[in-house]
Amino acid sequence: MDRGNWSQVTEFIILGFPHLQGVQAYLFILLLLIYLTTVLGNLLIFLVVCLDSRLHTPMYHFVSALSLLELGYTAATIPKMLSNLLSEEKTISFSGCLLQIYFFHSLGATECYLLTAMAYDRYLAICRPLHYPTLMTSALCAKIAVGCWLGGLAGPVAEISLVSGLPFCGPNRIQHIFCDFPPVLSLACTDTSINVLVDFVINSCKILATFLLVLSSYVRIIRTVLRIPSTAGKRKAFSTCASHLTVVLIFYGSILFMYVRLKQSYSLDYDRALAVIYSVLTPFLNPFIYSFRNRDIKEAMKRQLTRSGILG
Repeated sequence: MDRGNWSQVTEFIILGFPHLQGVQAYLFILLLLIYLTTVLGNLLIFLVVCLDSRLHTPMYHFVSALSLLELGYTAATIPKMLSNLLSEEKTISFSGCLLQIYFFHSLGATECYLLTAMAYDRYLAICRPLHYPTLMTSALCAKIAVGCWLGGLAGPVAEISLVSGLPFCGPNRIQHIFCDFPPVLSLACTDTSINVLVDFVINSCKILATFLLVLSSYVRIIRTVLRIPSTAGKRKAFSTCASHLTVVLIFYGSILFMYVRLKQSYSLDYDRALAVIYSVLTPFLNPFIYSFRNRDIKEAMKRQLTRSGILG
């Protein structure tokens, strides 16, 4: 294409849920309540782990890191989604769109790595309990967490660089609830097969590799637990993994279908539904999963509320 015959698009219009225009106000209230609950819930878990010395163990350091991560992960998309529900224009600048994609994918990649690290921590605790205190030290835990963040932040750089060099000269309506690689690539005025291939390879390596590592850890954990003679011992061992495994199944169950594919889109409504699951519902459910299913965190919350005078 002759670049002299087109003008570069400077902003996009995020369509969101066009079939639900009549209930935008209700969607705004629902999403706002979910977002506030997500922020307060994850912030509460982070603060409880930081303040309660009994939770200063590698397992709960990872839980607090995950809660902190969810605050940034949701901040990358939900505030703009809320703004679009109230706005008629629903626009976002080209650079703003790329920034949203970058932070959403970098923090999503960080979550993949962090969930993998948490699975490895549970593997060591259950399969090698005698060596666990010497293998998973606080220093190693901190290094792993930092490595997860750095690896995640570096992840989407290549993809963002490729997208930023594409010409966008025609339609600027993004058929999605936020900026993401597949819907943005579909608007480019040139062949994007290289971008799609690079996106597929990176996502496959990132998502599939971490998921297989998590799966491998749990296969070994299950084998070890099944060899425990007592029913109470098996129940106790499984209880330490239940919360993490629930989060893994919800998170990976949606992103695997969304990003590990060569076809850019199967159905617009299908993509939107998956996006709601991994961008809104998973961070929303995490505090409930870790607080309601975890006795240590529930007891720590009660101790902190008692010390603050809220509970008598």
